[in-house]
Amino acid sequence: MSEPSLPAGETPTAANARDWVTTLARYREPDQLRSCYELAVSLIPFLALWALAWLSLSVSYWLTFAIASVNAAFLLRLFAIQHDCGHGAFFKNRALSDWVGRVIGVLTLTPYDVWRRTHSIHHNSSGNLDKRGIGDIHTLTVAEYRDMTPLNRFLYRAYRHPVTLFVFGPGYLFLLQNRVPLGLMNSLKYWVSAMVTNVAIVLALLIVYHFGGWMPLLLIFLPTTLIAASAGVWLFYVQHQFEDTHWNIQENWQLHEAALHGSSHYILPSVLQWVSANIGIHHVHHLYSRIPFYRLTEVLRDHEELANSNQMTIRQSLANARLHLWDENQRRLLSFAEARALER
Repeated sequence: MSEPSLPAGETPTAANARDWVTTLARYREPDQLRSCYELAVSLIPFLALWALAWLSLSVSYWLTFAIASVNAAFLLRLFAIQHDCGHGAFFKNRALSDWVGRVIGVLTLTPYDVWRRTHSIHHNSSGNLDKRGIGDIHTLTVAEYRDMTPLNRFLYRAYRHPVTLFVFGPGYLFLLQNRVPLGLMNSLKYWVSAMVTNVAIVLALLIVYHFGGWMPLLLIFLPTTLIAASAGVWLFYVQHQFEDTHWNIQENWQLHEAALHGSSHYILPSVLQWVSANIGIHHVHHLYSRIPFYRLTEVLRDHEELANSNQMTIRQSLANARLHLWDENQRRLLSFAEARALER
């Protein structure tokens, strides 16, 4: 299959979305030394800042909180590495990737095998209106919302409110929901993953409590975890929730088309791009999830058409946070106000 060739700056079309797979396959091989380096520059500072924050407890609680808040960036990056491990993209050896992912999962409060399965479902159903519910932000169509009772409309609006999604939701997700394998409750394998991760987390927290009492938990563990969780949920949200994203019913849904047109290219400052491990290059990631995060920039360098696709600035992403309903007729996300105007 030949490599797609489009005029510079032109967005790839649905017709050649599948063709990109062959082109992108050349970027899939991880560099073992580079992977080890990326893990080291994420894990070592994370542990060092944890220790520094602990030492600062005797100086100032505000200083402790500040250090813990900064450390959320490294925890977020560790989650991104765990994410690559789940796709088998971080090390050539799949078993090594899985065990690194499991260990990081204790730090991120995420049972690795459960998350890997639900995230795989997300990749294989993203943008499919008939397969919503696992690994995604719950999104209703305008028609579904109209058919709801007033109470259910209220509950959906409450769920989609930014305070719920980005303040309370992340804490619930990582502190509570991840403790059981929701969506995979009938499988012993995923119960084992969740319970072993839970035991490891509890043991780690008991050790911290034994040597430091409540303050390290309240001023280091919780701020670091919750800030990283909120940032992670925000990144996941904006990567698929934008006005001209892509949704289709099963009979019209196509995996690569949904990957290319239903995932954003989030333009971030270099520091935030490093912290988030290039996850903003999400359209490329969904087209070929086996590409290590540190090679995604190579793809954009070599293929201007992908570099120019689905671009979203931070300002645009903030505006997209008000879009909550998919209009199947206009094929775009609408705000509640826009949906009301249509109804009138």
